[in-house]
Amino acid sequence: MKPDELLRIVEQIHLERHIDVETIFGVVEQALALSARKRGEGLDDSDVDIHIDRSTGEIYAYRGGIPIPADEITERIGAQTAKQVLIQKIHDVSRDLVYEKYLPLVGHLVTGEVIRNERAVTLVRLPDVEAIIPNSNKIPYERFRQESRVTALVDEVRKAGSKVKVVLSRTKPLFVQRLFEREIPEIADGTIEIVSVKRMPGKRSKVAVRSRDPRIDLVGACVGVRGARSRAITDELGGERYGGRQFGDRIDGERIDVVPYSEDPDEYIKAALKPAIVEEVILCDMLGRAIVLVQDEQRKYAIGLGGQNVRLASKLCEIDIEIMTRKDLDKMLDDATEAFTSIEGVSEDLANALVEQGFLSFDDLSVIELDDLVALAGGELTEEQALKITDRAEELALELERQEKERRESERGQNGDSNKPSPEDGEQPKE
Repeated sequence: MKPDELLRIVEQIHLERHIDVETIFGVVEQALALSARKRGEGLDDSDVDIHIDRSTGEIYAYRGGIPIPADEITERIGAQTAKQVLIQKIHDVSRDLVYEKYLPLVGHLVTGEVIRNERAVTLVRLPDVEAIIPNSNKIPYERFRQESRVTALVDEVRKAGSKVKVVLSRTKPLFVQRLFEREIPEIADGTIEIVSVKRMPGKRSKVAVRSRDPRIDLVGACVGVRGARSRAITDELGGERYGGRQFGDRIDGERIDVVPYSEDPDEYIKAALKPAIVEEVILCDMLGRAIVLVQDEQRKYAIGLGGQNVRLASKLCEIDIEIMTRKDLDKMLDDATEAFTSIEGVSEDLANALVEQGFLSFDDLSVIELDDLVALAGGELTEEQALKITDRAEELALELERQEKERRESERGQNGDSNKPSPEDGEQPKE
């Protein structure tokens, strides 16, 4: 390889692949040395070293620190072998540079250009790499137009042969968090902190926030003047730009609820269930459950469309939330007390103690800790008696489940398979 040709190749690789010149010279030296070693007979990998003059392109070779004559260098270095090794090493260096560039970006936002949509993925052009958004990482209903710009979260970066695989996601809760950090300066500078994000992609997200400064209006800061900040986030989450859901003449993106975090579980649950107005929160610590009482007209708002509101609130507050009216609760308490006293060994006082702790069904009773059951009985039960009670509760729970299954099958047989079940109570999309 002639010196001027070598310098031209190094410059070309530098310009095309944006690899540091010194790195390229190092790779070329390694490639030529490997080629020379492969051509030698009876030589190990430490026998030949190559050095290239950075200014002239002249190649110098050494065996054990002793210079090798120029004619022997030419003989040792096979042009085709050197070219193959050089290409492979350049690919490896390029891959490693891309990997090192994108690995720190995992969990952060990037914006790229849509190359094309394939059956299972969308290809996105990022600097130095083609990333993918698998269909499972797309928000339901959204569509990407070719050559349009798309923002996503870097979900995974890994080496795959001679390439780097960058996987993007638009469905992770962290995606919503990063959008909040991007759009809301108070979050970006740490004045407001995001505590938790729970999400149903394309439908609804709940974002819990707090601040050390009590003077800050958390919801107002996150929503912005006339909803400008929250609208920018909502538009990015499957709105009109990405072919969001159509409601009449309006296209809705994902709904965002900003929830002020509170150390008080009652207040936190009430805030998480908005826009519903909550009358009372009853915490059942033994079951990890909260019974939330609302007026009858508020029930549909507390549950939400398809159960979205209560499910996300349960996840956000990390407690199982049950929505009831006062009338529903009173009936359940009476039914549970009567049902529990039908089990041998359960006195009326124990049944009352159980329902006060939120145990409202045989299924609930079957999972109580034996120590807790003995304690609620005031020490009047042995552990063996407590075990008999929980075993009996489990039997009765399974029997009720079997009866309910038979009832549903019977109704389906009478009404025909064409009848669809009625939808759950839920709020209507905002006008």
